[in-house]
Amino acid sequence: MTSPASQKQLQVQLVTISSNNEGQRIDNFLITQLKGVPKSMIYRILRKGEVRVNKKRVKPEYKVNVGDEVRIPPVRVAEKVETFLSPKLDKIAMLEHTIIYEDDCILAINKPSGIAVHGGSGLSFGVIEGLRVLRPEAKFLELVHRIDRETSGILLIAKKRSALRALHEQLRLKQMTKDYLALVKGDWSSACKVVQAPLLKNVLKSGERIVRVDQEGKPSETRFKVEARFGFATLIKASPITGRTHQIRVHTQYAGHPIAFDDRYGDKSFDAALIGTKLNRLFLHAAHVQFTHPKTEQIMQLQAPLDPILQHCLAALRQN
Repeated sequence: MTSPASQKQLQVQLVTISSNNEGQRIDNFLITQLKGVPKSMIYRILRKGEVRVNKKRVKPEYKVNVGDEVRIPPVRVAEKVETFLSPKLDKIAMLEHTIIYEDDCILAINKPSGIAVHGGSGLSFGVIEGLRVLRPEAKFLELVHRIDRETSGILLIAKKRSALRALHEQLRLKQMTKDYLALVKGDWSSACKVVQAPLLKNVLKSGERIVRVDQEGKPSETRFKVEARFGFATLIKASPITGRTHQIRVHTQYAGHPIAFDDRYGDKSFDAALIGTKLNRLFLHAAHVQFTHPKTEQIMQLQAPLDPILQHCLAALRQN
């Protein structure tokens, strides 16, 4: 059975660009319009001139303007691509219950641990793909930022291109603050309030990303505050000033206090010491974010509660 989205892709579409997509590259616009279509096919139809803007051929880097008429040719998608979301319907439905804020500009969820923010690297499903299924009427849904697959907590999604631009500008100017909670090995010193260590990202042949402190890396800064002490472990608040890949995880390791159950930068003996708490996931949670609303210009403060696994872990540590 062919889905409505697939039927739409099997006929010529004429789409008029609205203000939501103004300034977007034509290749990125097509990716959002032709969900599930391989990028290689999108660049092929652009190269062959099958995509027209105002009846003219364009290059992938062309940025669309309000009022542009885009001709999108029929595109046939393999059946396995059309149906890749069907086994994930339960997870997609679950995302509805993770929404902690939504208006006509932005949407925020308390992302569960174990779900990637987007598909790729062998993953066909991520948060953004799931939300697009949940909100088929939404013409624009894009990630404002990213958090690691095993990290839980607040994730912001823009529902308008203007909102995305405004929030990206706040990130660039360091006007958005994000606070994470992490359980780390050992007794964190109250004197250690900031770690400034340059980070260099390496991609292994497997596609796995490994980050290490390296003088040739990018400048990186994280601020820390002790929240609770448990003798062999400390609950800390980590506030990244820069936004590098795996930044908090590598900076805590560099400080000698790796995060509990971190499969890349952690300490197996520390994980074993936590067995009585029933912790079985990375203890890193995006708990709080503050930013200026892109439309109302009000200061927004969003909180995301810890999931039951993290709550149980802390309760067990306090009891002991």
